[in-house]
Amino acid sequence: MKVYFLGTGTSQGIPVIGSDHPVCHSQDQKDKRLRVSIWVEWDNNSFVIDCGPDFRQQMLTSGCSKIDAILFTHEHSDHTTGLDDIRPFFFKQGNIPIYGHERVLKNLKKRFDYIFETENKYPGSPGVFPIEVENNVLIESHSKKIIPINAMHGDLQVFGYRFDNFAYLTDVKTIETTEINKLKNLDVLVINALREDAHNTHFNLQEALGFINIVQPKKAYLTHISHTFGFHEEIQKKLPENVFLAYDNLIINI
Repeated sequence: MKVYFLGTGTSQGIPVIGSDHPVCHSQDQKDKRLRVSIWVEWDNNSFVIDCGPDFRQQMLTSGCSKIDAILFTHEHSDHTTGLDDIRPFFFKQGNIPIYGHERVLKNLKKRFDYIFETENKYPGSPGVFPIEVENNVLIESHSKKIIPINAMHGDLQVFGYRFDNFAYLTDVKTIETTEINKLKNLDVLVINALREDAHNTHFNLQEALGFINIVQPKKAYLTHISHTFGFHEEIQKKLPENVFLAYDNLIINI
């Protein structure tokens, strides 16, 4: 299974528009971060988790030419705004399955009503096949049994997803023990770590490392990074030997 980090930045991306912060002027490509998303491939199957406002650019850069499904973690714009850009995939493949919490699907239908339209549909618009994700219910698709992981992003419920011995969680602030138990025996865990300072709705570095220590994956990658965290290379020096700061266009094989 191949995991491609399409984006590893927080909601504003890095560089932030108009910012004079030193990280926003870094010449290191690892400090340039699009909005957070990954592409997971196995046996010619292709799933994307979240499609934010950088989706088109991410698809072109990564060379992704097929999407069998999109899994949504939650409805915030940095995770969903690129939905219209599934059009090239739709024109080749037909309706694209999208998975999300019932609340998320309702939100997307309200914001992208023309995509969900079934009668008098505008011929240039894409189409989707919405599938509700429920906690404790496996997603069985394309030879995989994908486990939803329920967590909280402040007061908002979010889903992470486990594929075999790989799990991806972002925008997490709290998570119940019953859900943590679904993350045992991982080869790789991806988890958000916004910055070093505390935040109301996201893990900071200390919380993310504490979570990694509980889950005990063989390797962990940090994502959803803010410019206020600091420079990539300086952050990496602070991390334990099995914890890595993810960056855009990083590819890992599991």
